[in-house]
This record gives sequence, C-alpha cells and structure tokens, in this order.
Amino acid sequence: MEVYTIGGYNEVGKNMTVVNTGEDVFIFDLGVFLPAIVQLQESETGEQIYSEKKLRSIGALPDDLLLDKLNLRDKVRAVFLGHAHLDHVGAAPYISYRYDAPLVGTPFTIEVLKKILDDDGIKIPNALKTVNPNGSFFIKGKSYNYQVDFINITHSTIQTSMIALHTKEGIVLYANDFKLDNNPILGLPPNYDLLKKLSKEGIKVLIVDSLYSGVERKTPSEKIARALVEEVLLTIKNENSAIFVTTFSSHIARLKSIVEFGKKLDRKIYFMGRSMKKYVSAAIDVGMCPFQKDIQIVSYKNQIDSILNKVEKDRRKSLIVCTGHQGEPGSIMDKLSRGNLPFSFKPGDNVVFSSKTIPSPINVENKEQLDKRLKKSGVRIFDNIHVSGHAGREDLRDLISLIHPEHIIPAHGSSMHLTPMMELAKEMGYKPGKNCHLLENGQKIKL
Repeated sequence: MEVYTIGGYNEVGKNMTVVNTGEDVFIFDLGVFLPAIVQLQESETGEQIYSEKKLRSIGALPDDLLLDKLNLRDKVRAVFLGHAHLDHVGAAPYISYRYDAPLVGTPFTIEVLKKILDDDGIKIPNALKTVNPNGSFFIKGKSYNYQVDFINITHSTIQTSMIALHTKEGIVLYANDFKLDNNPILGLPPNYDLLKKLSKEGIKVLIVDSLYSGVERKTPSEKIARALVEEVLLTIKNENSAIFVTTFSSHIARLKSIVEFGKKLDRKIYFMGRSMKKYVSAAIDVGMCPFQKDIQIVSYKNQIDSILNKVEKDRRKSLIVCTGHQGEPGSIMDKLSRGNLPFSFKPGDNVVFSSKTIPSPINVENKEQLDKRLKKSGVRIFDNIHVSGHAGREDLRDLISLIHPEHIIPAHGSSMHLTPMMELAKEMGYKPGKNCHLLENGQKIKL
C-alpha cells in the first residue's frame, strides 16, 4: 500500500491524501488553502468566481497533478469527504472533474458542497453520494470490493466522520479534524464501539489531525462553549444596546446555543451573510437545524439594509448573527466596521466573537484591523467565546491507546504542528521512520 501526502502536510488547510492499493486509488478530502484565497479577495474587487488555473497559481489548491505523472489518476475509484469545512471540500468544485469517481460524504457535507456549486454556478460530472453517520459505503475495485465506514466523530461542524477504508492490507483510518466530545450539543457522540471493533480487525495506518498535538490538554466539550455564550449574552448590560454575534457559519451547534440564549433576551434573531445562508440552509435541508423557526436568514443587500435600518432606530429588539469573525474582507462585520452598511456602532454596543482567530498572518492582521475600527466606535468587544474543534495532545493519546494503529502519519499542519505528534507517538512506543512518519506535501510512503 502506498500513501501520498498531497496537501495539508506543509500548511493548515489544502487537505488531500491519496491511498494506492496497487489496483485501486482512493482520495481523502479535496480542500483549499483559505489564506491564499483571502489574500486574493483583498487584492481584487468585483465578482469573485475563480478559475482552477487562477487558484492553482496562488497555491490555493492541492497539487494533485502528481497523480497524472504517476499514472494513478485513472485508477481513482472514489473521493471521500470527511466533513463540510472548505479546507476539506473547497477544492472539489475545481478539481474533482479530473477523476472518474463519485464524491462520498455525510448528508450535511454533500448538501453544503451542492450549495457551493450552485452559488458559484459550477457543474461537476461526479456523482454525489451520501452515507449516514455510522453508515458504510461499498465500492467495486478492479478485483476487490471495498467497504468504507463513515464513523461519527465530533468537530466544529455537524456530521463529521473518521473514514475507515477496509483493504486487503488492513484498515486505513483517516481521522483528519476531530475532537472527543462525549456531550455534543447537536448530533451523535463519537462512536467508540466501532473504533474498538476496527482496532480488533487491525488498523494498518492512522492518518491523524495533529494541529494541536503540541498543546497539553484535552479539548473541552462544546457544552463549555455553550456556557461561555450564555455567560456573555445573559449578563452584559444590554437593555438599550445593539448585540452582534459573529462565529463560524458552519458551526451549527454553536449557532443553536446563540439562538437559544438570544431568545431568552426576547430579541428577534437575524442571520446575515452568504456563508451563514449556505451552511444554515444546508442544515435545514438535512433536518439538522432545530432552531430554523426562531431565526430569519437575510443575505440579499436590500434585505440586509432594511433590517439594519430597523436596528439602527431601535437597538433593543434584535440580535444579529453575522459573518466576519476573522475580519474577512467583504463580510458583514467587516462592512459594518467600515461604515459601509446603514448601521453605525455607538459606545456601549456589543460585539461578541464566538470564535478564535485562525493563526495565519493574513487572518491575524485582518482581525487586528477589525478590532481597531470597532474600538474607535466605542463598542464593547467580547472575544474568544469559543472552544476548539480539534483534539489536544491527551485526546490524541486516548485515540491511539484505543485503536493501536500499526503506522501513524500526522496530518493537518506544517512541521511545527506535526512534529509534536511524532514525539507523542515516540512516547507511546512508535519509532520514527519505521512506524510513524513525518511527511510533507507531495511525498509518498510505502507500507
């Protein structure tokens, strides 16, 4: 068996891993590198529909041309998508056409992908196949039939999966982006029983999210973030002030908490921004949006202007949940802070960031500039009302102890993020170069 580390091994994002069993090839994830796209958006104005060529030129897409050079492209039987974040599915509209293979994911993941395709007016030839959380998918290879399990796991978006590909050589377990949250606010808890069962069958290789492998913690449950949201929304003195909350549009569980506490304030709740509409309507379409009757989604300019005019006149009656937690150019929060929308912040207004700044230079800079503009208006800022969606070092230790993989490949970061995972594996008896492997983009390991 050969594993090719195409993207996500030199950076956070651009995730793509390829497994070649000899006769058949499988792709795990097709993600974009978001900082490159944010930079491009800043340098260009007008309608932002990008071509494959343009995105390749700025390093936003995984370099899958390697598969052409190795004559593997025609052997690809399926593309598995772990969850709905753009650094895992965002490249599918641009490069999936290169493979005569279905795209397979959970209902929410595939629904989000469909909305991205519709929004950008892109058509792809690939079949889109859904597998329910904890369900299995079967693929006919050249001379072997493969079973693929979509094991439910928790993360900062719903219906995230660890993906187990059963091969003649043992199981490939792709665990890219997860945390171990036994008390999720929405969706199912991690399926430890299935992981134990797979462990008995024999896991040949674990490809694992190592973003926070150097952080000595167990990542807290989403119920902790819920308590933080409650603490802020229900205790700030806000009777006559506006309240704006911004968070990850894909974090449906977090949005659920925000809505529930917003209702306790007896405020009408509006969701604003294109990506809010995309993810929340995908959740509605797959029956995973318990708060749909409590919100109004507004995404068109005239709707947004009309609501903000109302909020400007009477700040007490509304709670706005909007895009822009990273200070992204063109987001609702960015436009508000620049005075480009019909609402002006006043001293005492509240802006809640239920998020953490993603540590790429462009995001850090954008968020700092956004904060400066907001502070000039005298608003109160509540930052980092958040818990991570990624496993810490102790979660990773627990996972490895549970499944005893034969080999470990750290993923989802630069060498700075992946090296601590190698050290943890060493602590647990693995030997670098023998059964744990530090790889970069474009490399291959033969197991």
